[in-house]
Amino acid sequence: MLDFTEYTKVFISLFAVLDPVGIIPIIIAFTIGLEPQERARVGRVASLSVCGILVVALLVGELVLEFFGISIYSFRTAGGIVLLLMSLSMLTGNKRESEDATDREGPASLAIVPLSTPLLAGPGAISTVILDAHKGHGIMHYAIMTLVIVLLSLTVWATFLAAPWVERRISKTVIHIFTRLMGLILASIAVEFIAVGVKGMFPGLS
Repeated sequence: MLDFTEYTKVFISLFAVLDPVGIIPIIIAFTIGLEPQERARVGRVASLSVCGILVVALLVGELVLEFFGISIYSFRTAGGIVLLLMSLSMLTGNKRESEDATDREGPASLAIVPLSTPLLAGPGAISTVILDAHKGHGIMHYAIMTLVIVLLSLTVWATFLAAPWVERRISKTVIHIFTRLMGLILASIAVEFIAVGVKGMFPGLS
């Protein structure tokens, strides 16, 4: 078990990696057209998914990756490809396919991919949790780490609650421009994910 200061550092580092505040524009872009109750459901599912993914990563993340023979770099590359595909639909404005998929599967599918993972609980957050899990031992250490993850999930939920408030204060034209801009930023994040992943898999490229 670590001291309080160390767990505070863990919380701050994970908050910086998840960056729930910075993802508000992307939340707005992906939830345009959803009813208020659907948006609320997306927020609940996303926060619960983030919590579940990170708790699993805390307890058995390293074992799961080893079992499937997956490195964190391969996971990062795959996540980058998923983000890149999503960003292309935002850039071209061709969101019909994703909207149809949402209609068939419900807003929960949007909350899980790409919002929960790989955007929030992505390779960076998962690898950070796995590394922090090895900093201490015992039931209390894992209990406090779980509490940290729950608190982070609550901040994600608060972010989703704040997103509609932000959207109401900007016009539809600005939202459409915003969506294209966020698509470009999301594509850049995706390329960075892929680049870091490929460098990790092939160290000779760096």
